[in-house]
Amino acid sequence: MDAISSLGTNCVLSGVSPFSQENQSKSKLSPFMSLDLKEHPMASADFTNQTLTAFSSSSASPFQAKTSSIGMSRGMRWWEKSTNHNMLEIQSANHLVDSLLNAGDRLVVLDFYSPGCGGCKSLHPKICQLAETNPNVMFLKVNQEELRTMCHGLNVHVLPFFKFYRGAEGKVCSFSCTIATINKFKKALDKHGSERCSLGDAKGLDEKEVAALASVGELKMNSLTKHQASNIGYKTEEQYQTMVL
Repeated sequence: MDAISSLGTNCVLSGVSPFSQENQSKSKLSPFMSLDLKEHPMASADFTNQTLTAFSSSSASPFQAKTSSIGMSRGMRWWEKSTNHNMLEIQSANHLVDSLLNAGDRLVVLDFYSPGCGGCKSLHPKICQLAETNPNVMFLKVNQEELRTMCHGLNVHVLPFFKFYRGAEGKVCSFSCTIATINKFKKALDKHGSERCSLGDAKGLDEKEVAALASVGELKMNSLTKHQASNIGYKTEEQYQTMVL
């Protein structure tokens, strides 16, 4: 994967098709990585065979490579190399909901990544550096390979991808960026991370995001606490089902 990493690499949805050794060298000039997630993630139980495809801007020929992290040595696990106290790995949709609601008025950044994404790997050291220099900002890391159904429900189709949430405002912005466009990320931190008086309880995910996660079976409304349901806006499972219908 290092061979196709680039300073300006994004991982996006696309199909997979074979491609020749001759075109591999062309794709190194401007790789455009693509993650095959169009089909519902539950359609196949063989998640370890998912592949990344990279496209050159001058050619439609893809490069095929395995994305599974199974069997990687500890030294190769770049996404685990972080000691910042304000960086947390998300384990499930409910864990995400709890983390957002418990953040109070702190700015929270959701960092969607994949171990097999070259752009994510290149950007990771910079994100860790920004987390260290912005201790009041909470960085929640979401591994797409481990939580692919949740990412699908949150409409994340490009990696690396970021969503910013702040207190009572809920989601304030979302975008994809690479190390080549890191200024976009820095500007969002400056704009939404400034100190201010608390505007109320944290809102967390917006209603559409909650509905999407519930629709793919990642979030059960009856598993939410009363405080969470109140913030989200659905007091009962019946109200949620009525909204969905």
